[in-house]
Amino acid sequence: MIEDDTIKLLRECDSGIKMGVSAIEDVIDYVKSEEFKYDLNKCKDDHDRLQTEIVTLLHKYQDKGKNPNPVVKGMSLMKTNMKLVMDKSDQTIADLMTDGCNMGVKSLNRYLNQYKKADDETRSIAKRLINLEHQLTLDIRKYL
Repeated sequence: MIEDDTIKLLRECDSGIKMGVSAIEDVIDYVKSEEFKYDLNKCKDDHDRLQTEIVTLLHKYQDKGKNPNPVVKGMSLMKTNMKLVMDKSDQTIADLMTDGCNMGVKSLNRYLNQYKKADDETRSIAKRLINLEHQLTLDIRKYL
């Protein structure tokens, strides 16, 4: 029997990826640097590949996954729009993306600690997602 923690952790990864991809899509058209756009698109593609794994597992466990909290998503979009109205620079976008990635890393680590009984495959997915988020913050530091 599948452990309840496995499904809960998969749901949180699902939600986190949806939030991250949405954030990238919200800002990418404003990015001026081609290298920065490349970094964001690569991260989005990596998220999409991980999302495919998550959806496959959720389907296997007959679960529909989880969408991001609409209030949190709305507040994030509002913050993004407010900052971009004032300054559409790559520095502003890097700052927004770094904040979002740091929140994602923090949340996912909390869920890893909370759902200790999740299976190894799901825990590995969560760790890979954490690494993707962390790597993006490293890749875009030069734009801060």
